Amino acid sequence: MARSSPDTSDVYGKALLDYYQKGEAATLYLHTSYNAVEEMPVDWFFREEEDFPAIEIRALDLCKGKILDIGAGVGSHAIYLYEKGKEVHCLEQSSSCIEIMKARGLSNLLCQSIWEPIAHQYDTLLMMMNGIGIVGDMEGLRTFLREAHQWLIPNGKIIFDSSDLSYLYPDIRDQHHPYNGEIRYQYEYKGKKGDWFSWLYIDPMTMKKIAGQEGWKFQLITEDHNDQYLATLLKY
Repeated sequence: MARSSPDTSDVYGKALLDYYQKGEAATLYLHTSYNAVEEMPVDWFFREEEDFPAIEIRALDLCKGKILDIGAGVGSHAIYLYEKGKEVHCLEQSSSCIEIMKARGLSNLLCQSIWEPIAHQYDTLLMMMNGIGIVGDMEGLRTFLREAHQWLIPNGKIIFDSSDLSYLYPDIRDQHHPYNGEIRYQYEYKGKKGDWFSWLYIDPMTMKKIAGQEGWKFQLITEDHNDQYLATLLKY
């Protein structure tokens, strides 16, 4: 599932804001580059602790020190961490999501993309619900990993989950997307379509290889039966 979008029209954010303010929202559609249209369950973004999958609980329990929740959405993971006494900051490009997080009592909110400078350093970068996918593609992943060294203190780490899509979508490979996990999406809400944006799903072996080349130590934490995995990248 794509957690958030760099969509400048913020179609995604408008759906979430409707749900937060009215208790319901029209159907949020997700168009894909593999010729499918999916319905995004808007209430899923507002989950509470009892609804978190085991892989997310494990990730949140690994968070230490000063935390930056990247692609924080409406702040569900940040609220969990805050209530556990953690210092958590949130980075989210959707202004509607920033509005929701403020209303939910969160502070230390950065309304920006991951490609803009970050003023502080953190102990932990958290990227959940395939948040690492926000890098867009393999080239973007390498760029992000190089930049993220500056965002972390020595021995800081990135916590993320992703999936290996190769067995699910063997036919989406083409000359423009040589890696199966490079997907393009477009949100649609109330008849309005946002911009197409790129999202990356990366298998653990490929991630381990690229991470090592960019100065990170990859550690696989756990995998589930849906080929989703949780891992950390340790800065060294």
